[in-house]
Amino acid sequence: MPLYTETDRINRLILMGGYTGMTELQFFAAEIAEWKESKKRKEQLVGEAYYDGYHDILRRKRTVIGEGGKLKEVNNLPNNRLVDNQFALMVDQKTNYLVGKPFTLTCENKTYSDLLAQVFNRQFNRLLKYVCEDALKGGIGWLFPYYGDDGALTFKHFPAHEILPFWADDEHTSLDCAARLYPQEVWNGQSKEIVERVEIFKQDGIWRYEYDGTTLIPDVLLGEHENYFSVEDGEKTIELNWERIPLIPFKYNKQEIPLIRRVKPLQDGINTMLSDFENNMQEDARNTILIIKNYDGVNLDDFRHNLATYGAVKVREDGGVDALTVEINSDNFNSILKLFKDKLIENARGYNAKDDRLGNNPNQMNIQSMYSDIDLDANGMETEFQAAFDDLIWFVNRDFANRGLGDYSDDVTIVFNRDMLMDEGQTIENIKNSVGILSNETLVEQHPWTTDVEMELKRLQKEKEVSIEEYAGAFGNSNDTKSQEGKEV
Repeated sequence: MPLYTETDRINRLILMGGYTGMTELQFFAAEIAEWKESKKRKEQLVGEAYYDGYHDILRRKRTVIGEGGKLKEVNNLPNNRLVDNQFALMVDQKTNYLVGKPFTLTCENKTYSDLLAQVFNRQFNRLLKYVCEDALKGGIGWLFPYYGDDGALTFKHFPAHEILPFWADDEHTSLDCAARLYPQEVWNGQSKEIVERVEIFKQDGIWRYEYDGTTLIPDVLLGEHENYFSVEDGEKTIELNWERIPLIPFKYNKQEIPLIRRVKPLQDGINTMLSDFENNMQEDARNTILIIKNYDGVNLDDFRHNLATYGAVKVREDGGVDALTVEINSDNFNSILKLFKDKLIENARGYNAKDDRLGNNPNQMNIQSMYSDIDLDANGMETEFQAAFDDLIWFVNRDFANRGLGDYSDDVTIVFNRDMLMDEGQTIENIKNSVGILSNETLVEQHPWTTDVEMELKRLQKEKEVSIEEYAGAFGNSNDTKSQEGKEV
């Protein structure tokens, strides 16, 4: 049986209109409706919400067994909803580990390298950090290259839950087209409302619509169709399109699995443990379960009211009130909470900055051992991101050609400078021991205090030249002195 790609499926559904009665717009509307309710997109939205601190624990209700054995919500018990956002910590940790420092771009063509450095500047480094966060939260992040109002090539990121891709291959490396669904707040008369808009990225440009839940309606404000960019030729404007769909996927992993899938039960467990611990600590005689003996009254509502108001209750001579409580062992609580956090870090493939290996003997081997999991995960991310950079540089090269800056096809190497703790003393000692074995450029590049290798090499060369001049000057003055002394004699 043949394997069909997304492109084959689109073509079959659209071209078989005589059988399905479905137009292209109807096809996209149906796909968007199905995707909106899909498990994959809901998981992406959960990842976004959990990063922002909106966890399931915030909707938790206290319940008791009611009539017929069914659970019934009660409002007279402590119901704390505490969030200890370890998931956001892992996202930030992995993002800053991989792209927290500016990446290194290497190219033999100096002119080309300088042009790329102007594109991949500090603003782009910040944007890359956002894309990395999107990839961790949703399994995949998207970068959109476009020309801004000033005519310069710029970039925008889209989170995973906004983009419905239609892949041209089974490996999800090439796009046939894509739809972007996003909400927009607009004024309707004297009130605001949320309108869902759709942008369809196709080979012939962007097509814009409003989405009412079932139908795609052409956008009358921005226009239904727009080419990706235009150029001015005298008094005439020429509309042009890229040869590729200008959406570049940055994947967390090959399967596009978001980080939340690995850690959500553990994150929920941490929140539940903390909330239950505070609930148990707050339960006292005014709100806990009570055992009443020979109460001097008949109405239990009055009993609760008097207890809450006066902190006392009247009983008969041989009566009493005992509280049915659960003993809280803080040591057990701390042990279970630590276990949850350790397992969350392990499943997230992160590291514990408070690891015991950093206590007594924080040498480089212990540091590398602590970073082993996050380093392995970063290796996979770096492979995916480097492939994405190849696609991105294709658009940058086309931009250079469009602006008459040159037609470049040189090899470019992108190296991500990971933000790892380091035993600087041991590293510097190893560099000193490698003098004469490795080149000065390699040694300077590996030094922990180096920020710009080329600049540092220039400084070393300048210092060397100054030292030679000073030595030559001193040697010349010494000869002159001896000569003068000889004449006097």
